[in-house]
Amino acid sequence: MPGGTEKDCWDRSIDGVPLAPESLMMGYGYEPAWSEGSLKTPIFQTSTFVFETAEDGKRFFEVAYGLREAEDGEKLGMIYSRLSNPDLEILEDRLGLWDGADKALVFASGMAAISTAILAHVRPGEVIIHSAPLYGGTDHLLAETLPDLGILTVEWEPGMTKDEIAARLGAEAPDAPLAFILIETPANPTLDLFDIEVAADLAREHSTEERKVPVAVDNTFLGPVFQHPLEHGADLVIYSATKYIGGHSDLVAGAVLGSSELVAPIAQYRSVLGTMATPLTGWLLMRSLETLSLRMHRQVENAARVAGFLNEHPKVRAVHYLGLLDPDSPAYDVYKRQCLAPGGMIAFEIDGGEHEAFTVLNALRLIKLAVSLGGTESLAEHPATMTHIGVDPAEKEKLGVTESLIRLSVGVEHPDDIIRDLGAALRTI
Repeated sequence: MPGGTEKDCWDRSIDGVPLAPESLMMGYGYEPAWSEGSLKTPIFQTSTFVFETAEDGKRFFEVAYGLREAEDGEKLGMIYSRLSNPDLEILEDRLGLWDGADKALVFASGMAAISTAILAHVRPGEVIIHSAPLYGGTDHLLAETLPDLGILTVEWEPGMTKDEIAARLGAEAPDAPLAFILIETPANPTLDLFDIEVAADLAREHSTEERKVPVAVDNTFLGPVFQHPLEHGADLVIYSATKYIGGHSDLVAGAVLGSSELVAPIAQYRSVLGTMATPLTGWLLMRSLETLSLRMHRQVENAARVAGFLNEHPKVRAVHYLGLLDPDSPAYDVYKRQCLAPGGMIAFEIDGGEHEAFTVLNALRLIKLAVSLGGTESLAEHPATMTHIGVDPAEKEKLGVTESLIRLSVGVEHPDDIIRDLGAALRTI
């Protein structure tokens, strides 16, 4: 896109005071003058872009394919929407502001973001350390797909110390170089917390001058608002943008953010693999960014009330919610250092097993029985038989993904109505 002026939305401050991300989401990276005065960014629904000259086409391709660096002041244009698109570029500029990232990339799904990031940085014969539990799709990628490519994985369970992780790495992959650390914190669906600083220390010990071991954090559960992994030593932040960033359950997307150096190879793989998002998805995500903070703050307020209700209910055995952590627990220390709020996700265990869990889920009226999370509506699901059905049964039991566990994504409805719906459903068991 063309450059702006001193007074346009590229200026990120007023009277020398930096603007907050909530304000910058309204126009940063775009000027209405570029599109006939359109207040909102148009949907650039095109596959290809016209070059003014053949020489321009050559210049653009040289930089796009890494044959040379762009020169100072050199203006580059668009080529093809698999490589880039105005909607995606503006969206990526805005996404990077939340996490303070140099560069952001948007993908067709959260799994496209995770898999492309890993494939760009890990080679056969190398090893990945990953937290557990993980989202079911990520677990399948690490447990089933990557081993077929000769990539090893080592599991980091909740509560393990750095020395215990290092010992497991030495025992299970003694000759394989560590190439990548992936942690999902809070974990899906149990909300276990993992210390980003511990991951950064491990990565530092295994990095060399020639090659850095990236630490990637799946930050989907707390979104860009309530946790900023780059501030705690992470190198890459990954999102299923389908969830809180999209926030309306009407799109599927993913994102990777981080330093230009570590994001650059991921961008190359995205172009080759074709895992980018569409212009329409980019436009919808820009719409959603404008209300991201409003939605997430309301969801946090609602979740606190819902968690309190569940915690006192006689038919609920345990509530997994960051706002109810024991102040004397190690997890509470991690929470206070890493997280800005407890988020809108709750997992709770009811008296009984699968039958009782299904009975409660089938009785819900306002809360919808569906997978996914982070939308404006409240959603509930049964992880053991739905999102995490592909996880090894013994692994699920070990990590607390039990038959009695229900995962709840709290929406923006009136909290009294959410609680009333849960109360009526719990009376059925």
